[in-house]
Amino acid sequence: MQRRTFLTGLAAPLILGAQNKSGSNKPILGSAAHTYEVTHDWGAVPANIKYGNTHGVCVDSQGRVYIHHTVNDASESHDTMVVFDSNGRFIKSWGAAFRGGAHGLHIRKEGSQEFLYLCDTKRAVVVKSTLDGEEVFMLGYPSMAEPYSHGYIKYSPTNVAIAPNGDLYVGDGYGSSYINQYNAKGDYIRTFGGKGTGPGQLDCPHGLVVDTRHDPHTVPPVLLVADRGNHRIQRFTLDGKHIDFVAGTNLPCHFNFYKNGDAVVPDLGARVTLLDRDNNVIENLGDDSQSKWGDTRKLSRDQFTPGKFVCPHGACFDHEGNIFVVEWVEVGRVSKLRRV
Repeated sequence: MQRRTFLTGLAAPLILGAQNKSGSNKPILGSAAHTYEVTHDWGAVPANIKYGNTHGVCVDSQGRVYIHHTVNDASESHDTMVVFDSNGRFIKSWGAAFRGGAHGLHIRKEGSQEFLYLCDTKRAVVVKSTLDGEEVFMLGYPSMAEPYSHGYIKYSPTNVAIAPNGDLYVGDGYGSSYINQYNAKGDYIRTFGGKGTGPGQLDCPHGLVVDTRHDPHTVPPVLLVADRGNHRIQRFTLDGKHIDFVAGTNLPCHFNFYKNGDAVVPDLGARVTLLDRDNNVIENLGDDSQSKWGDTRKLSRDQFTPGKFVCPHGACFDHEGNIFVVEWVEVGRVSKLRRV
């Protein structure tokens, strides 16, 4: 028993310091079934595109990777959506209208077609589009909602979640901290949340997702909200009633699920958290939360520490269980965590 314990204790540093099977010296994060090789600055970005803050990422059914960024002022192209194949080869770009406001990004298959839902914090709109950027509809200021109907209050949507029946939940994260619910056609249903620290209240509902990881016959879907300003995750029923809180994150930004029930949570406080199906913490990947990450995010790319995150803002799984992470840094940063 003592010998086995000794060898196990050596395993982690040996793996971290050794070449991996591909022969590279890329950082290795995690452990056991949740071990990943990290490639920072993934994807062959064309010379005419310079990333601004990389805010959103998603993967379509073909494995293509979509990066939503705000655009650097020095960029020749103003396109905010950059699309790569699974090997990081550039395919196309579009979305100049989202320059400066490109933020939340959600993908959903509806029938035989896939659609993107994009949040623009600058224009204060949510846009549903095809994968090529053709607009299907746009949601603007929710003047029909009671809190917004008595005169202007700030509205700046950060992310979208979609229920199995097509209902949309829009988090007013950079506005007045409400969540506005619509049906699949964009018709208004209700508003809940609002600024505060108590149960059911929110402070920057930055990201949200409908959790369907359990059997719906025994555990109905619920809404997970990254209540970032309150340093917590909060759960709601799909009609906006508070359920409880989920511990284990500091500044959660958003969520994405893998087919085995794992969740990846980009945490702005310099780490990426993995949760299991019951929202227990599995791993904190690339944790640099003790650093001055708020200052580091403004530095040049060569100042970032390999294997450490600065300000994770968006993350998603691909079909093989690899993870893509995009960060709120001035020069943009896309990292691929290859499952090993």
